[in-house]
Amino acid sequence: MDLGINGKWALVCGASKGLGLACAQHLSEAGANVVIVARSADALHASAEAMRAVTGAGQVIAVAADVTTDAGREAIWQAAGGPGKDFDIVVTNAGGPPTGDFRDWGRTEWLAAVEANMLTPIELIKATIDGMSARGFGRIVNITSAAVKAPIDVLGLSNGARSGLTGFVAGLARSGIAANGVTVNNLLPGAFDTDRLATTLKGASAKTGKSLDEVAAARRDGVPAKRFGNASEFGATCAFLCSQHAGYIIGQNVLIDGGAYPGTS
Repeated sequence: MDLGINGKWALVCGASKGLGLACAQHLSEAGANVVIVARSADALHASAEAMRAVTGAGQVIAVAADVTTDAGREAIWQAAGGPGKDFDIVVTNAGGPPTGDFRDWGRTEWLAAVEANMLTPIELIKATIDGMSARGFGRIVNITSAAVKAPIDVLGLSNGARSGLTGFVAGLARSGIAANGVTVNNLLPGAFDTDRLATTLKGASAKTGKSLDEVAAARRDGVPAKRFGNASEFGATCAFLCSQHAGYIIGQNVLIDGGAYPGTS
C-alpha cells in the first residue's frame, strides 16, 4: 500500500532502538524523510546507517540529543538539512520512568516522569502543530502505554504521567486542527519484546520473589496471542496512522497488546 507520505518530513523520538526505531524504519521505507533522535549517539548513528541502506528509503538525519531539554529540542530544529520546525509527522516517544513502589518516589521522581512522558511531547507538539495546520496536513502519534488503559502497579510513575498526556491529547485532537487535516492519536503498546519489557519483568520478579522466567511466562500466558509483540508490527501500525489513509482517525488510543486488555473500550 502506498501510504502517500513520500517526501514528507517525519520526526521520530527515542529512535535508536525498539519501538521508536521500528516506527522510523517503516516511515522511511514509505518514502518519508526522517529525523531520528535519541540520547545514545553510537546506537542512533548505527541505526541511521542501516536505514539509509534500504533501497527507496527517504533521507535520514540523526540527532543525538535529549529532547526533554530546551537545548535538545533546539538541536532538532537546527539540524543541518532538516526542515526546521516544519515537520509533517511527529512521533513522540520516551523511555518509561523507573518501576517500583510509589512509597519510594518523591517529588524529584514524579517531576522527571512528567517532564519526559507528558511535558516533552506537549512541547514538541506545540512547536510543530501550527505549521502542519497551515499546510493542511499533519500526523502526530504519541507512543504511550497499554498501562494507560490497564494500569500496572509497578509502573505508577508511567501510569500517572502518560495518563496526563492522554487527557491533553483528547482535547487537542478535537479542536480546530482536525478540520485542517491534522490528526493526533496515541499508540498504546502492550507487552512487546523490548528492553522496556525486560526491565518491567525484572521489577515484577524483584517484587514478587518469583524467578524471571516464571514472571515472563505468566505475562506471556496472559496474552491471548500467547506471545510478546515484535517491534516491526508496531512500526507498521504507526506508519499507517501517519499515512494519507488515516485522516479520519482522530483522538484515539490505539491499543496493540495481543488482546490482553479484556474491556470493550
